Amino acid sequence: MFFSLIENRRSKRQFTDKKIAPETVEKLVEAALRSPSSRSINPWRFIVVDDPQMIEKLSLAKTHGSSFLKGAPLAFVVCADTTESDVWVEDTSIASIFIQLAAEALNLGSCWIQIRKRMHDSEVTAEAYVKELLDIPDNISVESFIAIGYPGETKSGHPKASLQVEKVFYGRYGQDKG
Repeated sequence: MFFSLIENRRSKRQFTDKKIAPETVEKLVEAALRSPSSRSINPWRFIVVDDPQMIEKLSLAKTHGSSFLKGAPLAFVVCADTTESDVWVEDTSIASIFIQLAAEALNLGSCWIQIRKRMHDSEVTAEAYVKELLDIPDNISVESFIAIGYPGETKSGHPKASLQVEKVFYGRYGQDKG
């Protein structure tokens, strides 16, 4: 089942209007909470947003690459308490992909939207914009959004022949499987 998920999963940026059932949202939340965390510190925090008006505001977080969020019926805002862990970026990244794989397993489409180190406009960071919208405290940093919905587009998985096997080394850098 896992290999089928990773072979078929693609980022989806178009979604239908169909609402996601509360029990499905709870499965996504559970997947996020089950994600691995260094030293089991679990610094992540998740804000689940299903209000279309707030999702539309969140879709304006960046100058490029977040506008499609407006069409998603659900958004996860993936954050972390940076005072709890020095590897919060890694922990939130792992949680983000757990949410995406869970969405795929539930026949939902998803797409990661990077927020950390991105700009809202020439003066305000995307993170500052999001923190103000969602009343996020100073010690919490925003890593990403995950846009989720029933796919409004069809994409085939990447064929095995397109995988960049030349970037894999065996034993030491630069050594092929030979």
